[in-house]
Amino acid sequence: MMSAIADDLATILSTDDFGEVATYTPSGGSASSVTGIFDDEDIEVGDGEVSRLVHQTKFQCKSTDVTGIAEGDALVVRTVAYTIEYFKDDGTGVIDLFLSKD
Repeated sequence: MMSAIADDLATILSTDDFGEVATYTPSGGSASSVTGIFDDEDIEVGDGEVSRLVHQTKFQCKSTDVTGIAEGDALVVRTVAYTIEYFKDDGTGVIDLFLSKD
């Protein structure tokens, strides 16, 4: 079962489709390449009656690629440096890294 999940993630995050390579550097650690999906978009948030657009920049990758992740770690995507503001691990092997520009 775990092999099937790993295979699915490899396909979803593949650079042949939507994935791209970024450089992850933990605070005080060494840089490593990670493959994931980068989104830099405006999303609509609200309670149904009142909504507004909020800018959201995130990178979605395998949780195992960023073991020991912490707020303040660095990620470089498309030559742009970002700081990881917070992250959300969904428990399926995928983690969303929410980013701010340095």
